[in-house]
Amino acid sequence: MAKKLLKCEVCDRAFTYPSTLEAHRRSHTGEKPFKCEVCNKGFTQLSALVIHRRIHTGEKPFGCEVCNKGFAQLSTLVKHWQIHTGVKPFTCDVCNKSFSQSSSLHTHQRTHTGEKPFTCDMCKKPFLSASNLHNHQRIHTGEKPFMCKVCDKPFSSSSDLRRHLRIHTGEKPFTCEVCDKSFSTSSDLLRHLRIHTGEKPFTCEVCKKSFSTSSDLRVHQRIHTGEKPFTCEVCDISFPWSCTLRKHQRTHTGEKPFRCEVCHKSFSLSADLRRHKRIHTGEKPYKCEVCDKSFSRSSNLLVHQRSHTGEKPFICEVCDKLFSVSGHLRAHKRTHGTKHSAVTCE
Repeated sequence: MAKKLLKCEVCDRAFTYPSTLEAHRRSHTGEKPFKCEVCNKGFTQLSALVIHRRIHTGEKPFGCEVCNKGFAQLSTLVKHWQIHTGVKPFTCDVCNKSFSQSSSLHTHQRTHTGEKPFTCDMCKKPFLSASNLHNHQRIHTGEKPFMCKVCDKPFSSSSDLRRHLRIHTGEKPFTCEVCDKSFSTSSDLLRHLRIHTGEKPFTCEVCKKSFSTSSDLRVHQRIHTGEKPFTCEVCDISFPWSCTLRKHQRTHTGEKPFRCEVCHKSFSLSADLRRHKRIHTGEKPYKCEVCDKSFSRSSNLLVHQRSHTGEKPFICEVCDKLFSVSGHLRAHKRTHGTKHSAVTCE
């Protein structure tokens, strides 16, 4: 005799066992009676709590026979197997991209439709998938359940932890097909590829200058906004870029980390060292287009070009005489005597 089916009063779904119906009812009520002792997260079923605990313990009882990779859930191992078989039976009708799982295809299709059905209750930001929403919510809760076993640094998502682990292992699985340079993350490779393609997809709305990375654009925008978020703790001077602050701080510390290998002279800036090296190499990369005379510094070329253009941008405030070089103006001012000095001692 067939068992009598038990029907849910809310959605009419039928179940064989009372315990299964009771667990199902929690999907309607939102009740989560099974709490994690570590992070206090609640679950509707005890089995879900058991699986969740493995995040904290690191237990991965299901191992892949091909690559020995471990998994916390059997269902995740089954999905992983398809990496080795290469079977991707689910194909997108729009772009023909194939997937090993129907759920992955369903999520991918939203990139074409623009559908984002999962919304954060706190900031109302929408997401393509429930997993993306779940990862995002940890920004608000501060939860970081994934711990690095090497340095104990915690992360909010398993993917962040995987990327971090490459710092310790030195693994760089993403290789440029043009120059064979390798990278630890796919995003780093994508940014690098723009060196070869010349692509600059990020454009400044003010001056229309384009950049290959969003971070470069953000840094550039400080030119227009005047933002200077990096402040010297010694003299309170602010700078728009962290690298400029670091250079400035050497004026206080006296640090000169860049040393010439030939004469051992030290410099606070790498650019100063590069210019200095030309004394030893004799390199003169800056050439005058008029007379082909070469110079080791761009500033020297600029001064020289005035001999061709006749430009004299430095003016004496006393007699209005013009000079092409600031040093010549300073020498000239001495002919007027101390009464025309800009500083008066009392």
